Amino acid sequence: MKKFFWHKAVLAASLSILTGCSQSISDYQQLTPELALDQFFLGSGRAYGVMHNWRGQQSVRFVADLCGEWQQGQGDLYEVFYFSDGRVEQRHWQLSQSAEGEITGTAGDVVGEATGQLAGNSLYWQYVLRLPYDGDTLDVTVKDWLHLVDEKNLINRTTLHKFGFKVAELTLSIQQLDAKADCSALKQQVAEIAAN
Repeated sequence: MKKFFWHKAVLAASLSILTGCSQSISDYQQLTPELALDQFFLGSGRAYGVMHNWRGQQSVRFVADLCGEWQQGQGDLYEVFYFSDGRVEQRHWQLSQSAEGEITGTAGDVVGEATGQLAGNSLYWQYVLRLPYDGDTLDVTVKDWLHLVDEKNLINRTTLHKFGFKVAELTLSIQQLDAKADCSALKQQVAEIAAN
């Protein structure tokens, strides 16, 4: 009887730990400073990231230059990534932010539309990313959590999934450098990389 009790207690504790691991964007509703994409991703920024494979091993690092332009809730975010393996890649997000904090976005390597929700200092959004893989492409589901630390610094934790299994994890920090910066040079660089 004692053995049965302990097995039941361990099972209950395990279930409470597992269910306690899930999070909802509404959990962050009261946290400040409030994240607004049209304020944080405005002007120039810089990101530093590390990708880990499914085993948790560091696979690649990168630095990225960012620049955003916004008008009435519609934004263009330009990104150029410099990877530790020598690759240089670009992404041009076309973003929309509603008054209720709903976020949608499209990009050249995103299948369909990215969708998400802002609450407090955080954004959760999800999309399908098409990656080059072994001479072909691979579509993975991206689950993205962004948390604003202060007005100029944000932490981004991303998991990539295939067939429901986590295949990689990305951690990056993003810093807004100059909200009044002109994006022309980075916009041109993104266009040149995309054309190659």
